[in-house]
Amino acid sequence: MTIREQNEALEEQLLSDWATKSSRSRGRVRQEPPCPVRTAFQRDRDRIVHCKAFRRLKHKTQVFLDPGEDHYRTRLTHTLEVAQIARTVARALRLNEDLTEAIALGHDLGHPPFGHTGEAALDALMKAHGQTGGFRHYEQSLRVVDALENDGKGLNLTYETREGIAGHSKGASDLGQDEAASASSPEAAVVRLSDRIAYLNHDLDDAKRAGLLSDDDLPKTLKERLGNGHSQRIAAMVVDLTDTSRQAGTVAFSPPMLEAMNEMKTFMFETVYQNPKVVNERERAEGLIGGLFGHYIQHPETLPEGFVPTSKESVEIKICDYIAGMTDRYAIQIYERLFLPRPWTQP
Repeated sequence: MTIREQNEALEEQLLSDWATKSSRSRGRVRQEPPCPVRTAFQRDRDRIVHCKAFRRLKHKTQVFLDPGEDHYRTRLTHTLEVAQIARTVARALRLNEDLTEAIALGHDLGHPPFGHTGEAALDALMKAHGQTGGFRHYEQSLRVVDALENDGKGLNLTYETREGIAGHSKGASDLGQDEAASASSPEAAVVRLSDRIAYLNHDLDDAKRAGLLSDDDLPKTLKERLGNGHSQRIAAMVVDLTDTSRQAGTVAFSPPMLEAMNEMKTFMFETVYQNPKVVNERERAEGLIGGLFGHYIQHPETLPEGFVPTSKESVEIKICDYIAGMTDRYAIQIYERLFLPRPWTQP
């Protein structure tokens, strides 16, 4: 037996009945010989970690645009926190940790610069230019791994990882009691709920660091139910998720915890995400993305190699691919190059 086969046999023995087993994967769009050492989902994880889109996450906004202070989260640190929480939950429930981690590490690869502001701007621009589907970062994440990475050949991930990436997001909607039912696998459901655990808590932590909130601002009812500190709140959510899921046989929070998390999400939208100081910078970011999009619509020939439209793809889609892949800093750099005057120098 190869090392991979031994690990697959261990999964059959150790993982729960409802876990996704590596040996039973539905495979890949393009079939490949199996690795002698790694399972299919381990290969997915490694391909994501080594891809260019993953590296670019370090310079993409989580909430605060291109922060100068080192301790604010970026899209990369958010991704790592989601992966850590999701693996903890998956291990407690005896689910497939490798599939869980692969989905978590790939779930935001399609996020554009400037966080959800960039997503909303691209969505509006695509619709305004006849692309009725608009733009959703989770759909773009799937496009990244399927069609943009590896010089257009994609990463050729398993169907299970791809489906988990495409269905991870709840957006601004409340969590429901049936999240697992709409997820492609238990592992995908774990990532979806871990994403909510991670961003609610680390965005609150960053908002306090930015001076937008203090500990006293958190509603008393949330303090009583979740605790009064960052680690206490995460622990309360994770313990509730694992305990409830083990008893129910499906990935779920208890009704009281679900209510508390939805209340915390509403609180964060009202006090942080829609805070005038944050919104002001969002408007500038929207203008920047709009300027870039408009320029390339008028001058598609200036798109870099690899993003020139073909007969199969519209110019809007290729422009969106290019802008969505930018980091905050690169988007600002390109905008300055295109639209801001530069000092004249003698040839």
